[in-house]
Amino acid sequence: MERVPQPVHRYRQVLRDFGGIYAANAVIGIVFSATGPVAVILAAGLAGGLTQAQLASWLFGAFFVNGILTITASWLYRQPLAFFWTIPGTVVVGASLEHLPWEQVLGAFFVTGVLILFVGLTGWIRPIMATLPMPIVMAMVAGVFLHFGTDLVEAPAHDAAIALPMIATFVALSVFVKVGRFVPPVLGALIVGVIIILATGRFASAGDAHEWFAHPVLTNPQWSWQAMIELVVPLAITVIVVQNGQGIAVLRTAGHQPPIGTVTIACGIFSLVNATVGCVSTCLTGPTNALLSMSGERTRQYTAGIFCGLLAVVFGLFAPTFVALMLATPAAFIVTLGGLAMLKALQGAFVTAFGGRFTFGAMIAFLVTISDVEILNIGAAFWGLVLGVIASRILESKDYAAT
Repeated sequence: MERVPQPVHRYRQVLRDFGGIYAANAVIGIVFSATGPVAVILAAGLAGGLTQAQLASWLFGAFFVNGILTITASWLYRQPLAFFWTIPGTVVVGASLEHLPWEQVLGAFFVTGVLILFVGLTGWIRPIMATLPMPIVMAMVAGVFLHFGTDLVEAPAHDAAIALPMIATFVALSVFVKVGRFVPPVLGALIVGVIIILATGRFASAGDAHEWFAHPVLTNPQWSWQAMIELVVPLAITVIVVQNGQGIAVLRTAGHQPPIGTVTIACGIFSLVNATVGCVSTCLTGPTNALLSMSGERTRQYTAGIFCGLLAVVFGLFAPTFVALMLATPAAFIVTLGGLAMLKALQGAFVTAFGGRFTFGAMIAFLVTISDVEILNIGAAFWGLVLGVIASRILESKDYAAT
């Protein structure tokens, strides 16, 4: 584990470093995490026959438990370190739930946590990450983030009344920099979108058909060879290589030095904690960390991570209520907000991927990632990394020799 910078900041120093721009980044980060990614959990769980109580417990772990880790890690290491859950892993779990009992899936969650923790404690994570050139990793990240950009382009065609004013507000605040310092462009787009939704009566309230507070559900896990073979390795790969790789690459591009060993060990420990309440494995998130580090002074961006973690804790406690509110908004609002928020991160990913060496391997990684091919229950992002590195090793040996 990497050493914690000394002295550890006291709360007064944290408050001095905090500011409106970091609060805005944190709000955008949690809004992003609480909309589309939550919809992935709901879709996977409902397809697998989970009850509302089990889904609420899953969301409790995803936000409350991971929020505590986010607060602690961001505070200690003085950089935004947002931890949530593996979205590709959730998709894999959703497919498995169609033929595996929930108790056996939980058993796989526990074993995955042990495997991630083992990789972190042995120090294997560093040589694994060292074999992955940053341009190839960022090409994979660009492939994962690409749909946010394409969805943004399509949003006005589906709901121009919401998408166009949000985009216009974002552009205006980006052009008039003096105003944008007080109201960040993405936050301005969020405010305009909410006003339009309320003014036009587009908020589809679900009424009182939900609980206010989350109630963690504890379920006894069961051992199953089928679940272990089908889930453990794919989940561990999505956490260690795909999700953590995205998060580390994004933070490095922003000028941070994330503690790789500590991150892996923390993911293993908190994956075990989350398994007790029925939540999929913990990971260092790429998109949210990109949002937390998209603006402001680099040395103060850790406060955005702390505030995002606090908001996640609140979201976890009131998960059923907040999910109902988020899903009651029009789809165009979520798509447009997510696309605008990810523009700078997508631009940075392309610049890093194709701005220097390893460009052929980066191209292969990008193409495979956007193909959405799935082999052995492992998603395209992982295979993009593998094939990108292989292609680069064969055809770009001079780039490796120059490192």
